[in-house]
Amino acid sequence: MKDRNDKDATTPKTKGHRDKEVDVSGRRNFLVGAGAVIGGSAVALKLTGCAPQGGADSGAGAAAGHEGQNIHIAPGQMDDYYGFWSGGHSGEIRIIGVPSMRELKRIPVFNRESASGWGSTDFSKKLLKGRLAGDTHHVHLSYTGGTYDGRYVYVNDKMSARLARVRIATMETDKIVDIPNAQGTHGIFPQRHKTGLVLCNSEFRIPQPNDGRDMHDPSKYAGTHTAIDGETMEVKWQVLVEGNLDLCATDYEGNYSFASCYNSEGGVTLEEMMGADLDHVYVFNLKAIQAAVDAGKTIDLNGVKAIDARGADSEYVLRVPVPKSPHGVNVSPDGKYVIASGKLSPTCSVIEIGKLADAFAGKIKPRDCVVAEPEVGLGPLHTAFDGKGNAYTSIFIDSVMTKWNIDKAIRQFKGEDVNPILDKVDVHYQVGHTNASMSETKDADGKWLVALCKFSKDRFLPVGPLQHENDQLIDMTMDKLKVVHDGATYPEPHDCVIVARDLIKTIQVQDRKDDRFRMYEKWAKADGVDLMTANKVVRKGKKVRVYMTSQAPKFGMNEFTVRPGDEVQIILTNIDNVADLSHGFAVCQHDVNMLINPQDTQSITFTASKTRGVFWYYCTWFCHALHLEMRGRMIVE
Repeated sequence: MKDRNDKDATTPKTKGHRDKEVDVSGRRNFLVGAGAVIGGSAVALKLTGCAPQGGADSGAGAAAGHEGQNIHIAPGQMDDYYGFWSGGHSGEIRIIGVPSMRELKRIPVFNRESASGWGSTDFSKKLLKGRLAGDTHHVHLSYTGGTYDGRYVYVNDKMSARLARVRIATMETDKIVDIPNAQGTHGIFPQRHKTGLVLCNSEFRIPQPNDGRDMHDPSKYAGTHTAIDGETMEVKWQVLVEGNLDLCATDYEGNYSFASCYNSEGGVTLEEMMGADLDHVYVFNLKAIQAAVDAGKTIDLNGVKAIDARGADSEYVLRVPVPKSPHGVNVSPDGKYVIASGKLSPTCSVIEIGKLADAFAGKIKPRDCVVAEPEVGLGPLHTAFDGKGNAYTSIFIDSVMTKWNIDKAIRQFKGEDVNPILDKVDVHYQVGHTNASMSETKDADGKWLVALCKFSKDRFLPVGPLQHENDQLIDMTMDKLKVVHDGATYPEPHDCVIVARDLIKTIQVQDRKDDRFRMYEKWAKADGVDLMTANKVVRKGKKVRVYMTSQAPKFGMNEFTVRPGDEVQIILTNIDNVADLSHGFAVCQHDVNMLINPQDTQSITFTASKTRGVFWYYCTWFCHALHLEMRGRMIVE
C-alpha cells in the first residue's frame, strides 16, 4: 500500500454555505433536547461532555507539523481501497473508491434496475421471486485465515428476511436465499477463519411457528439466529432465543458468534422495550450447536433443524449483561475482545473472549466477562479499529467520532486513574455506522475511517424535502482525527467495509462459471443450438425462443417475427471478447431492457404486443461508432 503522507489534505468547512453560516451547535442542542427523554423512560441524556476532548475542533485535528494523508486521486490513478457500501432501502450494494470516495459501481441485489435489467431478466426474476424491493443493511466479505479472501460479498434484506451473495469476480449477485422463521433479518456476519457459515439475526420476535397461534401472547415469541452455508447458500440450522437480535459478529477461531440483544423486557411497544437497565450480548457456542445438530438433538421448525434456547443460559447460548439497548457489536482485530455499544447508555462494554469458555462452564458469571466499560459519549452505536489497540466509536446524539484505547479502558475499569478517551471529532450529523480500512480483519491498518451520517442539513446544495445522507471520510493516521471529505449519498447506505485493493480480483470478460449458465445451456441443448453461434427462432405453440448473438455493431439477426400475444424469450449472447465492450437489448413499447457483458449470455421473457406492428430492438450500451445503427425489428404479424 502506498502511503500518501507527503501531500496536503483538504478539510471541509464545518459550517454551511459561505454566504450564510449555520449554527451547528444550535442544531445539535435541539436534537439532544428532542431526543433526550423518549417515551417517558428514565433515560435522561445530557449534553455534558459532548465537546471534543484534547482540543479537537470541528473538522480539525492535524497534529502540529503533520499534514496527514491526501485524498486526491489524480486522473488515471487508482484508489488504494474498495469500499463496499450497502444501499439501504434502495436494495443494492455500491462500490466506492477510497480515499477518493468516487462511486465505481452499483450492484442491484433486491431491487429492479433498468440499466442492467436486474429484476427483469429470467435469472434475476428466478432469484427475486416477484419481489422488487429490499432493504440492504449489512455487507460483509468472505474470509480465510482472518482476512478477506476476495471470493464473495454477503448482504441481508431486512424487509423480507433474505441473504444474498455477490460473486466478487463479476460483482454480480449469484445467489439469494430466503431465511425461514425470521422477520427483520438485520445483523449478519460470516465466520472469519474460513468461508464457512454466515450467521444472521432476526431483529423482530414472532410466534414460532408463525401460523396463527400465540399471536396475542408476546411471551411466546422468539427471534432466530440462523446459520447459512456460505458456499451452498443453504440454511443449516437455527437457534431460538427470547430476545430481539440486532447486530452480529463472529470471532476469529470459529468458536462463537455474537448478537447484541435489546428488549430483554419482551415488550411490543416502545415504552415496554426500554424499562430494564441491562440487556445482553448473546454468545452462541457454534461447536456445541453443531454437535447437537449432528446428534439430532433438534426440533423441526418448518423444515429447519432448530434448537429452542429460550429462557436461560445453556451450553448453546450465553447471555452477557450489558447496558442498555446495545446496538453495535464488533470484534477487535487481535481477536481478544467484543465491543458492545449501549445505544441508551453512554458506554461501550468490552467483553474478553478468552473468558467465555469459563462462563459457559459455569466457573464464572457471564457478567465477569466484561472487562471494561468506558464512557464514550451520548448514543454510542458502532466501533471500528486501527490495529494498534485503539477503538473508534460512532456517537449518534453527540454527532462525534470518539477515539479510545482498549487497554486504558481495561485499566480504568480495574480502578486505575487513567483516561481511555484519546480524541473526539465532530461529524455532520447524527452518525450511525462507522468502519475503517480493513477494520473487520486481523490486518486492520489504521488509515481511513468513515462516518455514515444520517443527516446532511446545510452541507450541500438543497435538493427539495428529501436530503441525502452524508458520508464523511476521516484521516486516522494522526493523533487527532481529521475530517477530510463530505459526500452526499442516496438513500441511506447503512453500513460499509473498506478493503485493500490487492485483495479484490475481478474478471473483465465473463468466464461463464456462474450457475445461471447451466440454465441457458439446458435450453440450448433442448433446442439443438449453440449459444455462441445461434441466431434462430424456435416456436413451440405460443412460446417463442429467439436465440441471438451480438457483436459490435450488429445483432446476429436483423429481424424476427412473432404473433400477437406470444410469450417471447430472448436469449442473447455477446460474442465480443474485448473488455468493456458491453451490449444492451431493449425493445420499444415492451418494457424490455437488459445488459449483456463480453462473452456473457442473458435472457428475458415478455409478452408480444397484442396488436400487429413493427417494434424496434436496439443496443442501449454504447459499443461502437455505429452504436446508433445497432438495431433490428421485431415484427408482430
